[in-house]
Amino acid sequence: MDENLKELGMRVQGLREACDVSRHTMAQELGVDIETYRAWEETGVDIPISAIYHMAKKFSVDLTEILTGNAPKLDTYHVVRAGEGINVDRFPGYQYEDLAWRYARKIMQPLRVVLDPSDEPAELVCHGGQEFNYVVDGSLVLTFEDRDIVLNAGDSIYFNPEHPHGQRCHGDEPATFITIIAE
Repeated sequence: MDENLKELGMRVQGLREACDVSRHTMAQELGVDIETYRAWEETGVDIPISAIYHMAKKFSVDLTEILTGNAPKLDTYHVVRAGEGINVDRFPGYQYEDLAWRYARKIMQPLRVVLDPSDEPAELVCHGGQEFNYVVDGSLVLTFEDRDIVLNAGDSIYFNPEHPHGQRCHGDEPATFITIIAE
């Protein structure tokens, strides 16, 4: 059996399991019997691109990540505003909206950070990997290189932290956010 196809089947299975969706449910959604779907996951053979595309769209994952196992490189940043349909609590233990780094990189445990308005602005730092911040309460300013990005409760941002960045409160109330770094 072709190892590349088997790895594709494993990525499809891992994505489905991480999103807590049963094989039966996926088979129904894709209009195939359960044995056909099971074979797709176990061997990777004959998975139609339409099925892979459906899963990428359903689970908000880059199609390239499923097909190749490689996460696309994020050059700068991407903001997701509250209510835009991304559920960052979907993956227990990760609270992360993009599965790419689950497969390709080591992910640190989520850290809960509380900032007080009286705190001095943090020094801008750089490090490798990717970083994800999700604002739980209050309002946060992420300084990214030479710009300030205001994030309110429910907003999230993931970015390439090789660029200078730092976080501080926006306004007079404390801000709480979850941060995850994928190395």
